[in-house]
Amino acid sequence: MSAVYASVDLGGTNIKCAYGDESGRIICSDSMPTQSHEGPRLILDRIAGLVNTLSRQAGSRPAALGMGCPGLVDVKNGITKFFPNLPTQWRDVRVREILSPLVGCLVYLLNDARTATLGELTFGHGRSAGTMAFLSLGTGIGGGVVIDGKLRLGPLGAAGELGHQIILPDGPRCGCGNRGCLETLASGPAITAEGVRLMQSGLAPKLHEICAGDVSRVTTKGMAEAAEAGDERVSEAIIRAGEYLGIGIVNVVVALHPDLIVLGGGVALIGDLLLDAVRRTLRERVHMFPTDGIDIKPSQLGENAGTLGGIALAMKGGLLGN
Repeated sequence: MSAVYASVDLGGTNIKCAYGDESGRIICSDSMPTQSHEGPRLILDRIAGLVNTLSRQAGSRPAALGMGCPGLVDVKNGITKFFPNLPTQWRDVRVREILSPLVGCLVYLLNDARTATLGELTFGHGRSAGTMAFLSLGTGIGGGVVIDGKLRLGPLGAAGELGHQIILPDGPRCGCGNRGCLETLASGPAITAEGVRLMQSGLAPKLHEICAGDVSRVTTKGMAEAAEAGDERVSEAIIRAGEYLGIGIVNVVVALHPDLIVLGGGVALIGDLLLDAVRRTLRERVHMFPTDGIDIKPSQLGENAGTLGGIALAMKGGLLGN
């Protein structure tokens, strides 16, 4: 029987766990609420319980476990350093030391966006790319960088924080403490905030209809539907976000000249209206060299990028370099 690997995606709201093999086939999976108020130790105990339940379903213990984390981790030692959106911020929690005995295998940690990048590299579009950048577009904007076929992490595992490059020096305040980061301009909340403003101003009648006038129901998916239905101002808001995203990608391109840019996360599902703005911005703003050979694609793995990244991390964890 081939080896089985476990993947855990630790989020602020939910924890997802899956078992898979080296081909990327998902054998079984489950999820549960994070209940982040309980603190690290109780959450790790419940993760262990979920992993062990899947072990029984899969009929074997995992050879290793890869865990995507919402913040900064000590990759080498398996210690969390700073999770900005979880209570206690998980400072210096020795996750590997705590979790490994509970699940019966070695545990590897990696930032969640870098985990998704590793998934795309191992099982998605990245298999045919030498140099690639991955941007995860959701509540925030995370990223990862692949050079010469290897995920590059840097000395702190933080290389690839593409969402925190500065696009507008005097722009909106970001959760990281800076101003004008890409995340403040092209993340899901940034786009939907503009949708709310337009709806409340009477400038988005189709969006108002889709959301039944309830601003709490405004989503990027609903905005894409409204734009397609004829809300011109909503279209303009999505295009503007795509242009900001395109400028961020231009910065990556002139620094790395990658073969491939992959866009993952829920915002990428807006589709061509966003992607066309990104591609046009790349063409218009890079003059140092031709960009025809640079592909910009939505993730091949979709919502499974993080899950499959955890499988890839379990497979390769001890081999990841800087």
